Amino acid sequence: MKKLFQNYNYEFTKNEKKLLSSFCKQSLKQMEGDRQYFAESKAFNSILNKLASDNDTIKFTKDEKTRFTFQLKQNVDYIKKQMNKSWFIKKWMMKSLYNQYNDLLDTHFRG
Repeated sequence: MKKLFQNYNYEFTKNEKKLLSSFCKQSLKQMEGDRQYFAESKAFNSILNKLASDNDTIKFTKDEKTRFTFQLKQNVDYIKKQMNKSWFIKKWMMKSLYNQYNDLLDTHFRG
């Protein structure tokens, strides 16, 4: 049975906040200036502002959570594809980033 109400409050560690803020900044750089991604850039700016605040609990809106989860899943899938077709050194370098994003996705945003 599907939940009627979902909790969008998250408590991130200091390292998770750094990782999420760098992910948001990277996504914003890729989307800036393109009108097609106006809603995404607005959501990511809002998330970045919330991560920069000193609050322990961060409350996302449904739209922010949906867009952020989708982008994070896409990024994890892309890194996995790159790792599968790369050589040892590149695979070794990308593995830690893949593990961090995947753990973050599993811990907070899946299910």
